[in-house]
Amino acid sequence: MGADLTNSADHDEMTTLAQRAVTELTHHLAVRSGTAGATADLAPTRNDPLGRLRVLAYLNRAVAHCAHLEAEAAARAGATYPQLGDAWGISRQGARRRWPGLVFTARPATRPLPTPKPGSPTMNAFATDLSYGVLLVEDDPADAMLIEDALVERGMARTINQVTDGIAALEYLRDPARPRPDLIVLDLNMPRMNGRELLAVLKNDASLGSIPVVVLTTSAAPDDVQDAYRKHANAYVAKPVNLDEFIAAVQGIDNFFLETATQPPRDGTEPSRS
Repeated sequence: MGADLTNSADHDEMTTLAQRAVTELTHHLAVRSGTAGATADLAPTRNDPLGRLRVLAYLNRAVAHCAHLEAEAAARAGATYPQLGDAWGISRQGARRRWPGLVFTARPATRPLPTPKPGSPTMNAFATDLSYGVLLVEDDPADAMLIEDALVERGMARTINQVTDGIAALEYLRDPARPRPDLIVLDLNMPRMNGRELLAVLKNDASLGSIPVVVLTTSAAPDDVQDAYRKHANAYVAKPVNLDEFIAAVQGIDNFFLETATQPPRDGTEPSRS
């Protein structure tokens, strides 16, 4: 109906209109469904609360089904979980729980790509869409969800894969069927093999050592920071407690390593700038 839900008055008006529409539809369906097969003397009337309650149950399931279809369509059109949550009136985490596993279509890069000279190697590099892979090594599901949401929200074309400890990360990285990530975001405190141990293994591996690794962890202890850089971490970021600052920190990492920094060569080709 074109109403703008940016203020309380519009919200109240839309709520009233929606409730009125549901009430009218409920009465109509209750009478219609109850009339089939009934005699004239036993035909239900509009004063049938149980019949209306039964119809509301069907409407509730229909709304959930239709909402899922619209969430899928919005995700394919470039919407993110924060936007889906805002549209439904819930948090981004609530949207992920309500509609898990949506397939999101990446939006264009947040800054214009450079315009190279025709025929140059750079032009050939931009002839196809570039995609960037992030491997998230994080065992806290809440933090992992926030990090993924922050990355998706920026809209760059990318894949995000998550593992929950160092051993799983090595299995992923050494699997020839898996794509090589362009960035590893690493927590320190994890079971089995922690981030400190994984970092040492990665930076001493000739085939994996060139992948940028950013430590993103709750610890701001000087010993942890010094140890990470001694093991050749590319950056160390302490997780902010404030939600907005946390998201900004993740997006800052993403912006620098996937858009500003020159990426290591792939398969002997020239280095590429994101």
